[in-house]
Amino acid sequence: MTTAGGRFAEATMTALMRRVAARIGAVADDARLLRLTNNAVFALPTAGVVVRITRSHGLQDRVHKVVRLARYFESVNAPTIRLAAGVEQPVEADGLLATVWRYVPPTPAQPTVADLGAVLRRFHELDAATAAVPAWDPVADALVRIGDAEGLRDGDRELLLEWCDRLAPRVAELNARAERRLIHGDAHVGNVLREPDGRPVLCDFDATCVGPWQVDLVAVAVGEARFGRAGAHRALAAAYGYDVTQDADWPLLRQARELKMVAAAVPLLASAPGIADEFAVRLGSIVRADPDVRWTPFADVSR
Repeated sequence: MTTAGGRFAEATMTALMRRVAARIGAVADDARLLRLTNNAVFALPTAGVVVRITRSHGLQDRVHKVVRLARYFESVNAPTIRLAAGVEQPVEADGLLATVWRYVPPTPAQPTVADLGAVLRRFHELDAATAAVPAWDPVADALVRIGDAEGLRDGDRELLLEWCDRLAPRVAELNARAERRLIHGDAHVGNVLREPDGRPVLCDFDATCVGPWQVDLVAVAVGEARFGRAGAHRALAAAYGYDVTQDADWPLLRQARELKMVAAAVPLLASAPGIADEFAVRLGSIVRADPDVRWTPFADVSR
């Protein structure tokens, strides 16, 4: 894992995690880093919690939204993870915000794409109006990340802004005519955990919003196309009962997902050279309109 400089480097986030742990009275001696992408996510098994710290100043409103959602999910027994009990959320740490969740220990049977399809069907049945979340807007999310950038070259910024300008009216038109449901917004197997009783549950609600339910079937399909994960999309389509690649809006849905996958790196370019290199690969493939270029997950290149 890189320890390169920047506001959001691993060493900085680890120090913040320990500060959060001390604030809530949690033992952090066995803390381990689970993820260092848009958030720094640490498991503290002895304390029975997971600490999740945002790595963006521009997206902090999302943290408050996530806390509200988590409380709603618990009230309706949704198939989701739970906030840690007895902790006032969110927790502030040097200008960044953290949330603290109940730790779900690893199980021998890892979550599958079929689990994702099943849990998404239940998730999409939740009351979108009661959840009180914003409309799906991948362009607005990308613009916030661009505004929070360190190390973004002017030429790349211009390319990203032009891409956003092209997509914005098409996203607005789809939102206007789509059936509005509560959508997870970043639905892939990495955001599914398996409870000790075997029940699959969703985690990571940063992107949760109201919009076209098909959005939640796109991440796996695009992941297969860009990361070469053969068979995953077919398994999800079978489990959910719908093949999003046959949807009339598939080209737009794919572009919106790829915008998210490229823009996710923008706030982190100065903190991780590996992510900067992968960002260049991704953006270059978009500029060349080449859908066949293979990408590497940010979680892999940042190690």
